[in-house]
Amino acid sequence: MDNPIRLYMSMSLDGYVAGPDDRPGQELGRDGGRLFNWLDDRESDGPSGQVYREALATGAVISGRRTFELAGRWQGDHHDGVPIFVLTHQVADGDVPPGHARFVTDVEDCARQARAAAGDRPVMVHGAGAAQALLRAGQLDEMEIHLVQVLLGGGRRLFDHLGGDHIELDLVRRLDDRDVTHLRYRVRRPEEAA
Repeated sequence: MDNPIRLYMSMSLDGYVAGPDDRPGQELGRDGGRLFNWLDDRESDGPSGQVYREALATGAVISGRRTFELAGRWQGDHHDGVPIFVLTHQVADGDVPPGHARFVTDVEDCARQARAAAGDRPVMVHGAGAAQALLRAGQLDEMEIHLVQVLLGGGRRLFDHLGGDHIELDLVRRLDDRDVTHLRYRVRRPEEAA
């Protein structure tokens, strides 16, 4: 796969990517910051540093609208000036995203634009809604799940709204580090079903 569309997501063992009551001012929800303690090692030579550097080597970003807004629209630059494609249901007249961001309302068009913009580099995906939409459309190629050894007990789940379709995954990499296991899965296409 030349330039996979790859979800990067920190998740609790019980499937939450944000704690309860995620909102402006409490973007990760109550206790949701716990999912990102592994970033303390992002400058290391260990697995978390490797995964972090890989994420920042991506050539484009696809984000869900909610994630984009909660992140303060990243002030228009997620990393290194790469294009940000914000998957949204609608765009209000006059709502122009800052910097390198643009709104896209069609999932397949969003994936196409992001792949083209990324060139030969992977595309990073942020947000549960965007991940689910891309999965349902058959456009998500890989998932890099930063599995954190905690049970949050509530909040926003990563895979709540996928519908009834069965999705098979292949584990292609596992990296263990302090307080996190980085798991990379390849999404099997329906024609590959076992």
